[in-house]
Amino acid sequence: MSFVAELFTFFKQRKKLWLAPIVVIMLLLGGLLILAQGSVVAPFIYTLF
Repeated sequence: MSFVAELFTFFKQRKKLWLAPIVVIMLLLGGLLILAQGSVVAPFIYTLF
């Protein structure tokens, strides 16, 4: 968790808060792909990309 806090502190100090939603969405999509890798719904998720 310290990495996440450090990352958002970096965004705040460098005035790059607009990058935070992009990073969060990329992490969520990556997690979705990893979790769905061996499941039955994997072919349907891969067609979205």
